[in-house]
Amino acid sequence: MTIRICDMLPALVDRRWALARQLGVRHAICKLNPEITSAPPPSDLGTLQAAKSHFAQQGLTLSGLEGDQMDMRRIKQGLPGRDADIDAYKRMLENMGRLDIRLLCYNFMVGMNWGRTRADVPIRGGALASGFDQSKMHDDSPMDGVGVIPAEQVWENYAYFIERVGPVAAEHGVKMGLHPDDPPVASIRGVGRIFGSVAGFERALGLLDVPTHGVTFCQATFGLVHDNVAALATKWGRAGRIPFIHWRDVVGTASKFHEVFHDDGPTDMGALLKTYEDAGIDAFLRVDHVPAMEGEHVAAGALTTGTAGSALAVGYETMGRLFAVGYLKGLLKGQGIPFE
Repeated sequence: MTIRICDMLPALVDRRWALARQLGVRHAICKLNPEITSAPPPSDLGTLQAAKSHFAQQGLTLSGLEGDQMDMRRIKQGLPGRDADIDAYKRMLENMGRLDIRLLCYNFMVGMNWGRTRADVPIRGGALASGFDQSKMHDDSPMDGVGVIPAEQVWENYAYFIERVGPVAAEHGVKMGLHPDDPPVASIRGVGRIFGSVAGFERALGLLDVPTHGVTFCQATFGLVHDNVAALATKWGRAGRIPFIHWRDVVGTASKFHEVFHDDGPTDMGALLKTYEDAGIDAFLRVDHVPAMEGEHVAAGALTTGTAGSALAVGYETMGRLFAVGYLKGLLKGQGIPFE
């Protein structure tokens, strides 16, 4: 078992690259969507080669991609033209294998990525965390440009996608880690959310029997929907289905929760790391969704959706990550758990 600590870093060089190196983090995870990079998506080999080279020049290894790397609307909504998009997705997987980038964290959240109804929930010492309250989501109002999509239609769209791209990932040695729906609720504004339950993941894993078809183990999200997250990690970990771990904690329920400092939540974070070791999990792990600390910018009351590539992304502020990585390394070293 080896834990490889990584960090979600922006596509363009900034101080977070240097801070990662200073923390002893060598592995970078990145989102290369054209909206962020103004370059072609990583289905273009040149884009991926350039990104890998830029990280290497700064002493970092681009070890994985995370999030929607291209426009996924037609794939996720089952719209005309999705076959062309799936072909581009296959080329991206081929490029990743060719360049030895072996991890892809992806999701199948339709219309809205991970979302929060607040970015300014006060927690310890006046730090500000993101939070979600489904009662604030206006679920009687369908999303613009999406409309109503029942859960079974989302399932059909997902099966169509994974049955075509999954074998390509296996052929080229790229581990695909499916991220749970965050928040893990059954629907948002008329759109089914199919990966907010353990049953949903079991169904997904049953669609394709290849070793590279796995789970991004976002431990806080799974903790909101399962009463024994350690047992779940053990089951999937021993089966070799966890290539990526998101290390975070929350307080609340699936329909109403907020983030907390990594040492201030209900989860025994050290014990869960020991569970990962005991299950023989060989995975990348990154700290996730940290609070904003004194002097860091937060857009008060904003609804935020998965913008880790931006300069002021909620949950990806700097000082909270410095604390979280230090706490993580202390727990690992204190228990003699190997990591790199």
